[in-house]
Amino acid sequence: MKSLAPGSIAPPFARYSHGIELPAGARLVRTSGQLGQSLDGRVPEGAQAQADICFDNILAILGAAHMAAEHVFHVSAFVTDRAHMPGYMLARDAFLSDVTVLPSSTLVIVSGFTRPEFVVEVEVWAAAP
Repeated sequence: MKSLAPGSIAPPFARYSHGIELPAGARLVRTSGQLGQSLDGRVPEGAQAQADICFDNILAILGAAHMAAEHVFHVSAFVTDRAHMPGYMLARDAFLSDVTVLPSSTLVIVSGFTRPEFVVEVEVWAAAP
């Protein structure tokens, strides 16, 4: 993967790339949106705790395809309030801490999810040879 960062636009204001170029023939994985619910059904309070679960779930899905965080080329995240952005971003940055080519990223504030206790949802695209 190659990060695309044209000098003619402002740099990203967080840990992401403006664009990503994928190599020809890459295998793709697309996850569904993951919510912050643990295997036992628990939904912790707070965006960071929920986002940690989202990213753990994403790692498990990627692992099933023999991929890891380094293969993620796009992250889409949804939070129910601007106040949840810092917690989400801490979890996202931890997920990407060992990644050399940062993925592109979209973060959207939404009115809610299927249950009121959910405050974050995350989905990714990944590619590998």
